[in-house]
This record gives sequence, structure tokens and C-alpha cells, in this order.
Amino acid sequence: MAAAVGLGLVMLSACGSSDDGGSAQSGSKTVTLVSHDSWAVSKSVLADFEKQSGYRVKVLKDGDAGQAVNKAILTKDNPQGDVFFGVDNTLLSRALDNGLFQSYEAQGLDQVDGRYQLDAGKHRVTPVDHGDICVNYDKKYFADHKLAPPAGFDDLAKPAYKNLLVTENASTSSPGLGFLLGTAAKYGDEGWPDYWKKLKANGVKVVDGWEQAYNEEFSGSAGGRKAGADRPLVVSYASSPPAEVIYGDPKPTTAPTGVATGTCFRQIEFAGLLSNAKNGQGGKALIDFLISKEFQEDMPLNMFVYPVAKGAAVPAEFTEYGPAAEDPETMDPAKIAADRDQWVKSWTSLVLK
Repeated sequence: MAAAVGLGLVMLSACGSSDDGGSAQSGSKTVTLVSHDSWAVSKSVLADFEKQSGYRVKVLKDGDAGQAVNKAILTKDNPQGDVFFGVDNTLLSRALDNGLFQSYEAQGLDQVDGRYQLDAGKHRVTPVDHGDICVNYDKKYFADHKLAPPAGFDDLAKPAYKNLLVTENASTSSPGLGFLLGTAAKYGDEGWPDYWKKLKANGVKVVDGWEQAYNEEFSGSAGGRKAGADRPLVVSYASSPPAEVIYGDPKPTTAPTGVATGTCFRQIEFAGLLSNAKNGQGGKALIDFLISKEFQEDMPLNMFVYPVAKGAAVPAEFTEYGPAAEDPETMDPAKIAADRDQWVKSWTSLVLK
């Protein structure tokens, strides 16, 4: 998740990487994970896997999720690694339609909530985490102005919230795209353009990416306060309020931001065994590890996402300040694949011109 990067989390660029270059990848003792830039895991947790499995893990980061998926597709005949992590439900059909993954039913999959198993019949991908893209609000602003925070999408287009919202470009940003998909899920194929016309008329501001929106334009974030930001509503994640508490300096006693839970779109991230993986057995072991209780409970404070395994504990800050949405908007990956590019094109013409 971009939120993890922007809120000061230190990411690992390569974990347990081998000293003997590419030759180790084809050997039985090194397994290579390809991912987006937000991949992170505690060193001790990764060390446990390496000790228990006998494999060393090499991590290759390939930019944001869209860039990483596209590169993996282009190199599928001679893949960079064995496992790909980070394809989400907005890009899943593109990866599956291009034959990026081979089938593998992970050990422990019976402990993963069925709601997240979007390829359950073929097991080409294994769900690893989920999160919600939602509008966040600056609690102080709304208290000072004696105005109720928006509850759902409809509120954002009302006069009371004019010139308050900043969002990301749907063509360049994962949360921006997720917010667009959320409005399409809410209002349907015919209704979402009219909704965005209302948002535009109500003064929505669009910036290129999450970092700018959250840390420069949003008045509720630590970065935004320092920058003198004046937008008290931002498209971000349900996990952003806990991050504000965890990384706060000084640490606040409560989250300065909240989540408009009626604006959320559910994002699910998957891992898959790459077609033509050189170390298939190592790749399978690594996928099993990604849905193990140890990794699932380590994940929230490293990548600011929620576990998919039943019974995996989440940090107290998540429970208190950023619980997952109870009824988020969702969309079938096949529907996303069929309409995403045209929607983004229409959105661009409608909102940015």
C-alpha cells in the first residue's frame, strides 16, 4: 500500500539475497520473490522461514503494482523470479488472461477467508492481504466548523463539502483508480459519470498521486499540517488513521483522522507461482509462508494492510483507529478488466479537461 511508504515505513530492498548472482536462482536453495515497492517483512520473520524451509529468499522490487505486473507479463517466458506478490483485484484479470501464473493450492488455504479467494476454482493466485481505499477526514476541521464528516459518496457532492476533497488521478494512482471503481460500483455504468460531474462542480481537487494528496494537500496528516494544507478530505486508506498514531511524533493519544466508511472500495492483494518458475518447490513453500499465521500477523505494521487468514491478530491500533469497512464496495475482476481502461479514459476527459 502506498500509505505505508508515505508514512515513514522503512522498506527492505532485498532480504536474504544471495551473493552468487543469478546462478543461485536456478539452484534449489534460493527462491526469488518479485513484488512492488511496498513489500516489507520483519527480518526475524523472514529468517524463521529461511531456517525452517532451508531456502534463502531474494526479493526484487519492480516499482508500483501496475508497473510490476506489466513487467512480469512481458517476462513471463523467462521470469525474473519464482513468486509474484502484489497483483490486486483491479489488475487480476490482466495477469490471469496473460497466463502469468501456474496453478498451486497453498497449504493452509482452508484458513483463508473465502471472500478473498477470487480464483478459488483454479488456484492460480493466493490471497495474502486486503485493505480499503476510503475517504479520510480531518477530525479537528469538522469539529471546529461544527460540521458532520461525510458518511458516504452522496455527501461528498453536497454544498456543505464544497472545495474540501482532494483525490488522486485515476490514471496514475492506485487509490485514485480504486476510488473511481468505488463510484462505478456504487452508481453503476450509467450513473458514475454524473456523480463525477457533481464532484467536479463541488470543487474536487485532483493531484497525481497519494504522496502529494495525503502529505501535501490533506490538513489532517502530519505532513499536511506542516505544509499548511487546506483540504480536510482525502482519498487514502482505512489503515491511514492507525499509521498517524503509530508514526506520530509526539505520538497522539487518539487518531487525528477518521474514515468515511461509506466511501470504501475493497482491495485484495494476491501472490502466485510464476509460470516457468525455476524453483517451483521453493516458490510453493514461500506462498505457504505468506498465508501462515506468523507472516499474516507480522504484515499489518509492515505494509499497513489487513490479514486474510482466519484468526490472525491485528495490532490494537488497527482495531481502535482503522477497522476494515464492514460493507465496502466491491467489483468482479472480470468487470474491472472489461471496463477499466474505458472508464479511466472517460474519467480523464470528464474531470481533468
